[in-house]
Amino acid sequence: MELYRLLSSLESFSYEKPKDMEISGISSDSRRIKSGDLFVCIRGLHTDGHAYIEAAARAGAAAVVTEAGCEARVPAHIPQITVPSTRSALARLCHAWYGYPGDRLRLIAVTGTNGKTSVSFMLRAIWEASMSHCGVIGTVRCDSGERRLANSPHDPLANMTTPDPEDLYRMLAEMVSDGVDTVIMEATSHALALGKLDALHFDVAVFTNLTPEHLDFHGDMEQYFLAKSKLFDMCDLAVINGDDPYGARLAGQVSCPVRLCSAKRAAADYLADDIEDHGVHGVTYRIRSRNARTTVRCPIPGTFSVMNSLQAASVALERGKTPGCIHDALAALGGVSGRMERVRLPLEAEYTVFVDYAHTPDALENLLRTARGFCRGENRLILLFGCGGDRDRGKRPLMGELAARLADLVIVTSDNSRSEEPRQIMEEILVGMRACPETPYIAIEDRREAIGYAIAHAGEGDVILLAGKGHESYEIDKTGRHPFDEKAIAAEYARQRAARREHKDEND
Repeated sequence: MELYRLLSSLESFSYEKPKDMEISGISSDSRRIKSGDLFVCIRGLHTDGHAYIEAAARAGAAAVVTEAGCEARVPAHIPQITVPSTRSALARLCHAWYGYPGDRLRLIAVTGTNGKTSVSFMLRAIWEASMSHCGVIGTVRCDSGERRLANSPHDPLANMTTPDPEDLYRMLAEMVSDGVDTVIMEATSHALALGKLDALHFDVAVFTNLTPEHLDFHGDMEQYFLAKSKLFDMCDLAVINGDDPYGARLAGQVSCPVRLCSAKRAAADYLADDIEDHGVHGVTYRIRSRNARTTVRCPIPGTFSVMNSLQAASVALERGKTPGCIHDALAALGGVSGRMERVRLPLEAEYTVFVDYAHTPDALENLLRTARGFCRGENRLILLFGCGGDRDRGKRPLMGELAARLADLVIVTSDNSRSEEPRQIMEEILVGMRACPETPYIAIEDRREAIGYAIAHAGEGDVILLAGKGHESYEIDKTGRHPFDEKAIAAEYARQRAARREHKDEND
């Protein structure tokens, strides 16, 4: 593609040594540059792309995009384009490179601390039930219809909910080619703050909630909120959780039309009432609005499923989906991977195991309160969890205190320790746990061994929660990413326990 055609996608730029030329590709990673590529210098969290201009030039970069105010030594023979923000420019350049695919799709974005994945998969179920060809981009996976799309972030250890621009806009282009008409995307605060979505405009944006998370990146809750708020300057309609304090604040300041969802106050545009919690069988409730009256049955356990499904249903109603289609799609939902997901155990197992992605204080509290409803009489709630390394350390003692207060037995273990020492992370969790010394606990660094301990010590009717990893099938430590499927591990320990019991019975 001609360089000038690419540059026409930018809002502002200056061009030193103007020269039109054919560009063969775009990359912000000097290690991936090939002859004829455009190299975009990104100031990263750990390194600055401007320091790698020479390396990109040696690899054959045809031109370089630099950020105003950054020191950049560009070889004399290579054209230099300077922009206010190279991150925003990268998104726009990639969008242009792939033929502006976002302009040919209905884009729906979901943002918030918790619930993004659940709302996204609920929306997908509704749209597919109405015969739409749907794509999804998010934490669990990126799909174009039934086809899984590859995501190759610059950091191979990153858990990238919103892909880097080089991958994101390629995925959107593939979806267009596959005949997708609607894409449902999880929009993280990182992606918004780092300009990954700057080239896109969304038909609907959903705000689920905001609780402390990623403060190691944003600094404080105000900056976290402002990053999330950016999405609502890029959409035609906002669907907001009015029960969340930050949601109520957001609703009062966005310029686009707003639809408030609530399970508490009649002033909302979409109100959930007559709510019934059916434990492991999910929830039912009625939606009341000016435009619709319908019953929702959501099989995903937990009262948080009320707001998640209410927001998905509200988006669908606003975009013309019928109440019958919404009801049937949500009722048939088989669950979301790693979100209050029940592990298949041998028939002999007299206890229950759930896995969940809860990795924030708010999510863990909701998970524990939901699971408490599954316990009967003297049954215990057994929690196994850890906290990720190289992430917000402030939440560790908070989650420890919640665990000790709301569970009957706590097993503290590792969870993607990354560059940190697992034992140090666990000690910071235990600081909070010691505020409730009456709750028994054990610290087992090896997560596989910890799961075995939980299975071995579960009694009849006990509920075991494996929290933090959810859909993830890996564990990250100092040495890299390793396969780790805790659903399979839990099932294997359960089979071993059942076999030991059968052997004992045979010999008695």
